[in-house]
Amino acid sequence: MKSLIQIVFVFIFSGTIAAQQTDYVDFKRAAADVYVDSQHKEVRGLVTYTFDVLKPVDSIVIDIQAINCDRVTLNDTELILTADTFNGVIRKRFSPSKDNALEISYHVKPKKALYFVGDQIWTQGQGKYTSNWLPSLDNVNDKIEFDLSITYENGYDVLANGKLVNKEFEDGFTTWHYDMKAPMSSYLVALVVGKYNKKIATSKSGIPLEFYFYPEDSLKVEPTYRYTKRMFDFMEEEIGFPFPWQNYKQAPVKDFLYSGMENTSLTVFSDSFVVDSTGYNDRSYITVNAHELAHQWFGNLVTATSGEHHWLQEGFATYYALLAEREIFGSDHYYWQLFKNAQELIAQNSAGQSTSLLNPKSSSTTFYKKGAWALHILRERVGDSAFKTAVVTYLEKHQFANVDTSDFIKEVEMASGHDLTDYVNTWLMASNFPEDAVVRFLKQSSFMQDYFMLDCEVFTSECNEYLLSNISDKAKVKVISQIKDKVNASAFQNSLEVRQAIANYATQIPLEIKLQYESLLEDPSYITKELALYNLWVNFPKERAKYLQQTKDIIGFNDYNVRLLWLGLHLNTPEYQSKKKIEVLNELISYSLPNQHFELRMNAFKYLKLIGGFEIESVRSLIQATKHHNWRFSKFSKSVLEELEQNVKYKILIGKLKNQL
Repeated sequence: MKSLIQIVFVFIFSGTIAAQQTDYVDFKRAAADVYVDSQHKEVRGLVTYTFDVLKPVDSIVIDIQAINCDRVTLNDTELILTADTFNGVIRKRFSPSKDNALEISYHVKPKKALYFVGDQIWTQGQGKYTSNWLPSLDNVNDKIEFDLSITYENGYDVLANGKLVNKEFEDGFTTWHYDMKAPMSSYLVALVVGKYNKKIATSKSGIPLEFYFYPEDSLKVEPTYRYTKRMFDFMEEEIGFPFPWQNYKQAPVKDFLYSGMENTSLTVFSDSFVVDSTGYNDRSYITVNAHELAHQWFGNLVTATSGEHHWLQEGFATYYALLAEREIFGSDHYYWQLFKNAQELIAQNSAGQSTSLLNPKSSSTTFYKKGAWALHILRERVGDSAFKTAVVTYLEKHQFANVDTSDFIKEVEMASGHDLTDYVNTWLMASNFPEDAVVRFLKQSSFMQDYFMLDCEVFTSECNEYLLSNISDKAKVKVISQIKDKVNASAFQNSLEVRQAIANYATQIPLEIKLQYESLLEDPSYITKELALYNLWVNFPKERAKYLQQTKDIIGFNDYNVRLLWLGLHLNTPEYQSKKKIEVLNELISYSLPNQHFELRMNAFKYLKLIGGFEIESVRSLIQATKHHNWRFSKFSKSVLEELEQNVKYKILIGKLKNQL
C-alpha cells in the first residue's frame, strides 16, 4: 500500500535542512545497484540507504540533482510522489529509531559529475556533484559506507571504491560488486569504466596496489607509476597511521577535469600523465601521485567540516607529497619546491590577492602552497617528535569523521607543550604571506644560499666558468637565463635540465655553437626537442628541410607537441615535400576533431589559428568544443572562436555552422 507521507519540491529550505540533518539522522550505509547505458548516456539505479534517527525530526533529505525517481519506499512502504520528479525531501514525523531503510529507484541522464568520453565513463564528485548521478548526501559531514554494484556490457573493466568481491555474468553484461568497510563523504564516490590492463604490487603492510593502464601503453607503465610503491610505504611510515582502506587503485582517464582526484581507494588521474621514458623527464606523475595518495588520510579519513578548513586537506596533501619527493630526490629538491611555492605566494601577495588560510574563498595557491608552508614551519617550531605524535593522535581521534582547524592545533599544543596562538595568527589567520621569515628560513639551506648569491646579470668571464663548476643545476639554469646571448659550446656539456634551459633561453644561435645546439634534438626530452627544432628552423633557413627530416617521426606528449610543431613548420617550408602540403594540413586538421584528446585538439586549434588553416570541419569542431565538459578547453575554444569571428572570412561560416548545430 502506498503511504500518504508527503514528498514535495523544496528548493529554498532543503540546504538548511541538510546542513542540520547530521544532528538528527545518521545515514550509515548506501547499497547501490547501478546500470550504465552508454548508448543513451543514461544511468538507471536502485539505492537503499540505511539510517538511524537520533532525535525526533519532521523531515529527512536526500540530495538529488535533476534525477528522475521512479519509485520510493520507506521501511518497505511505497511513498506517493506528489510531483513528477522527487527532489529528495520526505516530510514525516520521525521518532528515534534504528536501521530504517529508504529505497529509491531512479533514472537520469547526467549533465555533470558522470561523463561519457569515447569508450570510457568516469565520475568526478568533488564539489558536491555526486548527487547528479546517484541520490546521495552532499553534506561532507555525512559519512556513509557506499557499496556499489555496477552493471555494464562485457569487454570492459569497471572500477569503484573498495574491494571487488564478486562478478556476475548474464546476457552479454557483467555486474561488478564492490564492498567498502568504512564510511566516507559522498564526493569521494567513484566509478570508472574503460578498457584496461593492470599490474599489481603489495605494500610493506600488505595493502594491494593496483596500477591500471590502457592495453596499448604497456611500455609506459613503469615510467608513469615510477616510485609509487616506495611513496606508499614512505607515507605509511611517515604519517604513522596505517593506510585506512582495503586497497589502493589508480586509473588514468581521457579528458579529465583536473590533474587527479583522490576518490577513496581509487585515484583517477588525467592520462596526460601517462608517459614513456622520455616524457617522464619533463612531465612525471610523481607529484600528483603523491598528493592524491596523501589525501587518502587527509581528506578521506578525516574530512574538513567546511570550506573554512579546506587547508586541512590540500595543505596536508601538498606537504606530505613534498616529504615523499624529498625521500626520493633529496633535500635540495625539497627546498627548491618550497622556494617555488614561496615565489608563487609572494607574487600573489604583491598583487594584493593574498587571503587567510581560513578563508573559504581562498585560491588554490593559498590552500595548497601556503598550507604546506604552514605545516613545514609548524614542524620546525615544535620538532619532529611532537609534530608526528600530534598527527597520529589527530587521525586516531577523528578517523572516519570530520575536523576543523582547532582539532589539529589542539593536538599539536598538547604534544609539544607550546602555545601556538602567535603561529595561528601569523600563518592561519593573517592574509599576508610572511615573506621575510620564509626567505630567512630558505637561506638556512646551503643549496639555496648558493642559488641566491649567484648573479650574472652583469656578465663577467666567471659566468661561463660557473657552467662548468660543481654548482647546482638550478643555479646553472639561473646563469643561462641571465647570459642567454653569451652561452658558449662548453655549456652543452651539462645535464638534461641545463641543456633544456639553453634551448629555452638561447633562442639566437651563433654559428660557433650551431653543432652543439643541433645535438639538443637528440636529448631524451620532448620539451627540449620542441624548443630546439623551432629555434634551429628560425635561425638557419637554408637547413630547414634537414631539421624536418631529422624529426619527422617524433610525436611527443599526448598533445603531440613535437608533431604539431613539425606540421606547422612543414607547411611553412615550401621546399620540403612540396607535394604533401594538403596531406600535412589534413593531418593537422584531423587532430582538432572531436574524437581526439582535448589537449591535442587545443594544440591543433592553436596551430590552425597561427597558419590561418581553419576550414569547415575544424570550425565545426571548435564550436562544439565551446561546450566541452573540460572547463579549460571550453574556455580556450570560446576565446579562439571569438577571435575568428572578428575575421569576415570566418564570421559568416561560423554563423551558418552555429545554426546547424
